[in-house]
Amino acid sequence: MPVESSADGDVGGAASVLTVLLIDDQRTMRKIVRQLLAPAGISDIIEAENGQEALDTLSHPRAPDIDLIICDLTMEKMDGLEFCNAVRRHDALKKKQIPIILLTAETDEFILDIARQVGAADVAKKPISGPELLSRIERLVGIKLEIRPAN
Repeated sequence: MPVESSADGDVGGAASVLTVLLIDDQRTMRKIVRQLLAPAGISDIIEAENGQEALDTLSHPRAPDIDLIICDLTMEKMDGLEFCNAVRRHDALKKKQIPIILLTAETDEFILDIARQVGAADVAKKPISGPELLSRIERLVGIKLEIRPAN
């Protein structure tokens, strides 16, 4: 079941600049990505444990407007490649053109090329630093993120 961000994920009580759907089967990795996004004020994060759960969330009639999807490549039930392909083939989601960043430890260029072909706007290798992830997000969504100092 999707988990929405709570007040403790919010930075300084300010409104989140983007709404992100974060898909990863490892809770620890979701926590790490949240921590990488926090300095830029990105705290409105909806979590899913796999691509199928994320697709169900996006397809729901009352689904929130998602600005960006960050997705792991390797997951049970529906992996990142299957998820990207399903989003690309889904009429309503295809029209929204939500950028998808696939995060992976995969080094096989063939797999990485397939990820781009099935709809990933960007493929980033793990581990990824906060500045690198935020730079990729800025490029994909077309906004300049303001880095907030840590409390």
